Amino acid sequence: MTVEQLISFARGAPSLDIVDVDGLKAAAVRAFDADPAGITGYGTSVGYPPLRKWIADKHRVEVDQVLVTNGSLQADAFLFDHLVQPGDAVVVERPTYDRTLLNLQRKGSELHAVTIQPDGIDTEELGKLLESGVRPKLAHIIPNYQNPAGVTLSLEKRRALLDLATEYRFTIFEDDPYADVRFRGEPLPSMLSLDGEGTVVHASSFTKTVCPGVRVGYLVGPADLIADIAKQATNLYISPGLVAQAIVHQFCVSGDIDRSIRTVSAALGERAAALGAALRRHIPEARFTEPNGGYFLWVELPQNVRVDRLAPAAAERGVTVVKGSDFLVEGGQHSLRLAYSAVTVDQIEEGVRRLAEAVRAVRE
Repeated sequence: MTVEQLISFARGAPSLDIVDVDGLKAAAVRAFDADPAGITGYGTSVGYPPLRKWIADKHRVEVDQVLVTNGSLQADAFLFDHLVQPGDAVVVERPTYDRTLLNLQRKGSELHAVTIQPDGIDTEELGKLLESGVRPKLAHIIPNYQNPAGVTLSLEKRRALLDLATEYRFTIFEDDPYADVRFRGEPLPSMLSLDGEGTVVHASSFTKTVCPGVRVGYLVGPADLIADIAKQATNLYISPGLVAQAIVHQFCVSGDIDRSIRTVSAALGERAAALGAALRRHIPEARFTEPNGGYFLWVELPQNVRVDRLAPAAAERGVTVVKGSDFLVEGGQHSLRLAYSAVTVDQIEEGVRRLAEAVRAVRE
């Protein structure tokens, strides 16, 4: 492997070798055979009805509580547009997904970042924030294998968040695209499934379990909220991409989705373990929490290593990373997010070796 061969720890996307291309091709044929009229017409803004029903059954909710969208990022945008006005307080995790920060900042919201611990958001810190008088409209939470930190919200904290949302009357936005990509540990119930007060809106996606190219995500929430957002979607695009949604539906009802999840989870588990081992070997001073699933590992480096210098130095050596500061309102100057989803095990070893060279070169 030469330096000219770029190794990317930057993008949270599965490598082609773990995408079920043959299964998707077969699902596409079945979709056109089964419902040519339904998938070639406009449809309605709520999404492809059979897939909407499959999602409702998966989450044990009524069909009118589901909106199928063009990717989960669009689901996020719809919810933010509907609920958040300029000046509204919004709680986010520290760190959190960079595009969430950008979208909320563009909305003019007042962001309150609450620290993430190895078992998820610090609910005691959040409680103190609420006691101080802050009244958020929304709390954005990525509960499973969080992007970028890789941590999972404990069951105790899921319940504590629901209690706080009920007491202080804010919406929990459970942004959960990674839940099925679990390679160790036991699954935890979603906050949506634990919610008895209608305080949770749940979003997920088939990007991580099928492939990014399908661009199929969804929202699950109270029926009246979903109906209001559906009107907004109608005005924006009449209906989402029904061909992609019908392919995903056939992929799901055939059981191919389950095989795909097993393939992706097994591969990513191997890659995450290899990344942790390589970091311990080549950058022993790095601190990180190994994830139980998902796509990302968050690395804290020594104070004398600044990532604004490290990232270009790594790129010069043929390895790309994402600066921790991209995921924070402030801070992160000594942190990195490493995605292990698109790299093979041998690339991981070489990539971390190059990264270690860059660390040595920029250390102050």
